[in-house]
Amino acid sequence: MNKIESFSKQINEGYFCKGDSIIIGGGILDNEPIADTHVKIPLKTLNRHGLIAGATGTGKTKTIQVLSEQLSLAGIPVLMMDIKGDFSGIAKEGEEKSFITDRHAKINLPYSISKFPVELLTLSEQNGVRLRATVSEFGPVLFSRILDLNDTQSGVISIIFKYCDDNKMPLLDLKDIKKVINYITEEGKEEISEHYGKISTSTTGTILRKIIELEQQGAELFFGEKSFEIDDLMRIDETGKGYVNIMRLTDIQDKPKLFSTFMLSLLAEIYQQMPEQGDSGRPELIIFIDEAHLIFKEASKALLDQIETIVKLIRSKGIGIYFITQNPMDVPSGILAQLGLKIQHALRAFTANDRKAIKQTADNYPISEFYETSEVLTSLGIGEALVTALNEKGIPTPLVATMLRAPMSRMDILTETEIQEINNKSKLVKKYSELIDRESAYEMLNKKITEIEHEAAKVEAAKEEVKVAKKERAKGPSTTEVVGKSVLKVLTSATFIRGFFGVLTKIMKK
Repeated sequence: MNKIESFSKQINEGYFCKGDSIIIGGGILDNEPIADTHVKIPLKTLNRHGLIAGATGTGKTKTIQVLSEQLSLAGIPVLMMDIKGDFSGIAKEGEEKSFITDRHAKINLPYSISKFPVELLTLSEQNGVRLRATVSEFGPVLFSRILDLNDTQSGVISIIFKYCDDNKMPLLDLKDIKKVINYITEEGKEEISEHYGKISTSTTGTILRKIIELEQQGAELFFGEKSFEIDDLMRIDETGKGYVNIMRLTDIQDKPKLFSTFMLSLLAEIYQQMPEQGDSGRPELIIFIDEAHLIFKEASKALLDQIETIVKLIRSKGIGIYFITQNPMDVPSGILAQLGLKIQHALRAFTANDRKAIKQTADNYPISEFYETSEVLTSLGIGEALVTALNEKGIPTPLVATMLRAPMSRMDILTETEIQEINNKSKLVKKYSELIDRESAYEMLNKKITEIEHEAAKVEAAKEEVKVAKKERAKGPSTTEVVGKSVLKVLTSATFIRGFFGVLTKIMKK
């Protein structure tokens, strides 16, 4: 058996699937595509998460597009975190060009064009389906971790949530929790101290500053109602295609705190609400997180631990999470170890640090008799990648250099007019466009403070009246009082005389 035959046998056996699968491309050996060595990923293991990495311009975005298309065709919805804003073209059909059909001919895959059902989501004021969540939905633990609070500060947050629960005060947005913090520090200090224990003003001051920091990154747009329902991410269109939900994040690239806050809340919400899937043979939802380093860049250790825990657990709910970044080292090792599918595009060795990163990256992939991994990493062309996945038994597949198939949809972004057309037709845009501001902790505490101030004013007024009366008594009776008493005495006497001695008065007049 020659080298090509041996290679084809290893790839076809390693990537053989009995159940449903998606084909992402064909194998490459010695820089040449080898026909009929298709790289298949079983749907069964797609909830085991993944990584798409590589230098800028090597084809990561098109790889995500291909994966999203194939998942959608299989009836699996997708959520895509689109940081750079270059993914929206999946909503429109692509063009059948010669270089695309030539590529597919080399890997013996048919090519056709198609468009896919899309929802455009937003965390900010961009057009699209507005995503929000309430502070209460975060809960004290998650909210504390987002703010990177220490144990003492986290304890105060727990007291705040408990106080609001006990008094039926909803915590909906950031102004609610800020109002509660101000209240327990000032007007309600004695009430809190009596029922929940003393709270240091320096602690509440620190918490307040951290909330303001989060607010400055635009979080006030995210916290509130109407809360987004995760079932709306799981939709299938009338043709059986899974919806591709594109989260447009182009205007929050410089707000990593907001991005990580949203991601953690979303993953936590999905984990809490989704039932255990069991062995269904296919995922319920696949999430692609572009520019994943933004999540980890400024995340605290507590936040990273929370993300790692959710990544470990959420796959049992049928959710697959795929991180997209330039360098695999951007992803913490604890999370990297959880990723079953790895698609590694080319890396560039311009500096000593680059070469070190390439060596570290190569060490994360299975050893192959057909490749010197560190060398292949620098020689891959655009739209080519090293791939290793998990087979249907959960065993890593052989490492294979792959010529990836081309997207079926448009390889460019939508125009503003096309974006508006999608939003105009969207039922979800209408559903979540209304901003609800019902009575919550902010309004309730304002009312309570007004009542407290009113009662305090009445008490002060009463005290002042008593004080004035005491001063007047200390001075002795006034002229007015003396004259008043004399007049009263005369009137009383005259009345008595007229009544008692009426007859005598008449006699005297005669």
